[in-house]
Amino acid sequence: MEYTRLGQTGLDVSKICLGCMSFGDASRGFHSGWLLDEEKSRQIIKKALDMGVNFFDTANVYAAGSSEEYLGRAIRDFADREEVVIATKLFFGDGQHEGRNTRGLSRKAIFSQVNASLERLGLDYIDLLYIHRWDYQTPIEETMAALHDLVRSGRVRYLGASAMYAWQFQKAQYAAEKNGWTKFSVMQNHYNLLYREDEREMIPFCKDSGVGLAPYSPFAAGRVVRDWTADTARSRTDETAKSKYDSTEEQDRLIVERVAQVAERCGRTRAQVALAWLWQKGIDSPIVGVTKERYLDDFAGAFDLTLTAADMAYLDEAYVPHRIVGAL
Repeated sequence: MEYTRLGQTGLDVSKICLGCMSFGDASRGFHSGWLLDEEKSRQIIKKALDMGVNFFDTANVYAAGSSEEYLGRAIRDFADREEVVIATKLFFGDGQHEGRNTRGLSRKAIFSQVNASLERLGLDYIDLLYIHRWDYQTPIEETMAALHDLVRSGRVRYLGASAMYAWQFQKAQYAAEKNGWTKFSVMQNHYNLLYREDEREMIPFCKDSGVGLAPYSPFAAGRVVRDWTADTARSRTDETAKSKYDSTEEQDRLIVERVAQVAERCGRTRAQVALAWLWQKGIDSPIVGVTKERYLDDFAGAFDLTLTAADMAYLDEAYVPHRIVGAL
């Protein structure tokens, strides 16, 4: 395993972060067609830990909180708590308590959801707490003050944000700086070979201000690492991924074909090429979703791969602008 500093924090994290959206109780999951039960989830988490992965990402909304439950139990059983970095997210609510004040980024919702996440995780604190989306109804000052108080209380160590416009992220950072509150240290944005819109503003702003980058969907829900026409459980049932990528098939198919060509030329897998591309773009720790243990071995094979300038240009040049997805 290789490690990196996460932005300008003091955190040393593995260069791949294990995403836990595929873990959870299928009876509680909106993407139940490809959720793994607890035993299979534990096997993958244990494999990741044995390989040296120390960075794990989940969310209160994943399988209505059962992803947090699975991850928490596995960490307690298999890991040294002080050596792992556990990230979770809030905004959408956990699917178990639905009402006017159980979602969003009000002070009440934030404190309630953090308490619920800690209970599900069975942990005393969250290493990295992300706001999952921007809340258009709550003043950002209320949100940032509440998040700062959580850090001061010890229940949260670091703050992150996900899937928003750069102007929104800058506004939040300014509000925190102006008032002496804790700023966001990490951005979990949507970024991969098929979706690069954040190269315009978000990624340059983060790099310039020292914010770590841990993007989600590094393989575009698997589309980058398999033939375009491949039939998988996720490709059939993941409606979220369909809404993100199906409208750009004509443009994206060419990029997928080029990933395959570069992989064949390098004697590597497509996933290794996609990860190497991200690291060479300055990404700290992409969040990888795993449904089979062997994928982790595949990903680890990317650490010694350096794409040539010609390879990078070949992969980049076919990209065309996409409509914004992720930010709401």
